[in-house]
Amino acid sequence: MTPANRYPAASLAWTIWGLGALLYLIAFFQRVAPAVMTDQLMVEFALGAAALGNLSAFYFYSYVAMQIPTGILADRWGPRRLLTAGAAVGAVGSLLFALAPTLFWANAGRLLVGASVSVAFVAMMKLAAHWFAPRQYGLATGMALFVGIVGGVAGGVPLRIAVEAFGWRPVMVGAAVVCGLLAVLIWTRVRNDPAELGYTSHAPADAHASQHGSIWHSVRDALSYRNVWIVLLAPIGVAGSVLTFAGLWGVPYFRQVHGLDTKTAAAITSVLLVAWALGGPVLAAASERLGRRKPIYIACVIVALICWAIVYYVVPPLPVMIAVLIVGGFASGAMIIGFAWARESVPARLMGTTAGICNMGPLLGGMLLQPGVGWLLDRYWQGEMVGGARVYDAAAYQAGFTLMFACVIASLLLILLARETHCRQSA
Repeated sequence: MTPANRYPAASLAWTIWGLGALLYLIAFFQRVAPAVMTDQLMVEFALGAAALGNLSAFYFYSYVAMQIPTGILADRWGPRRLLTAGAAVGAVGSLLFALAPTLFWANAGRLLVGASVSVAFVAMMKLAAHWFAPRQYGLATGMALFVGIVGGVAGGVPLRIAVEAFGWRPVMVGAAVVCGLLAVLIWTRVRNDPAELGYTSHAPADAHASQHGSIWHSVRDALSYRNVWIVLLAPIGVAGSVLTFAGLWGVPYFRQVHGLDTKTAAAITSVLLVAWALGGPVLAAASERLGRRKPIYIACVIVALICWAIVYYVVPPLPVMIAVLIVGGFASGAMIIGFAWARESVPARLMGTTAGICNMGPLLGGMLLQPGVGWLLDRYWQGEMVGGARVYDAAAYQAGFTLMFACVIASLLLILLARETHCRQSA
């Protein structure tokens, strides 16, 4: 068999895909990084909770805005150029954040970081379609989520240890260096398709065709379906609560209300992220076996709602609270069902556009709730400060977390209005 007629070795395919996946790991790392630096950032830039929440949310502002354009860029530039540009801009954004003399430049750095890493998931999935056999595509999707959660965990205890040892600015400079090196590696090693190295591509022939119709007409058509709106908005409460608690406010809550050290608090929020990641594929598979989307989604949102109520209002002993967070995080993974549900609710020609629209939902949750909770914390602040950073009491956190609880209730009401597809393409 000649090289032109054989598929690439698995080791080569996974290496090329893995370089793209590393940018996705960095995306999760940067997403949760402010949670273990809250005191330092508050002191450095003289921030209250609302301003800190907004600083963290600048990542989400650009990430959400880039979701639909990323699909267009992936088709027109190809994953290699898109990932290289993303890693390079990520290096600039991380460096700008690390060296920021004022809050304005720190916000600008977070904005650049969010825009840069937003390209990772779409680009790596496009690589998977070309470099892996169709039967391996599902494995690549699962591995993508695993890699992302590894990044989220790295942004917890390991990042806190590094910050305590070196300071947050040098650590962020290190993150910028890693991004820059990754840009070089992607440009030199990644190729869009096996054919560029003389191998046979796994992508179907029509995947290589350039089809650049009007994306805005596709967006308009996709949004004409009720289920698309519902699956876009429901994760604001379901996933947004996880991203807000684990990604920013959970660590200071455990420190200031429960008296835990930062590393222990970060470990607890990392466990919540892991449970969330495990819940997604397990609940999606259960939905497939049942042949229905709506019952599992509704049941899981109810479970998550009960768990958040226990955490926010009952405030059980810490071991019980950790167990409840694990259950609630796992149940919140049901938002993954929404991606398949939305695709089944539209004609096949709108599947790609619908996926991009619905991928905005979880990020909208972080974008809105992180500063929203911060605003409420400031409203209920009693004036206490330690080392130049504001300290919030249990009542303030309960008020802030009530916003997240209300959003989960709204998510449940929305899902009740959705139309069942029975796991079939119904439009």
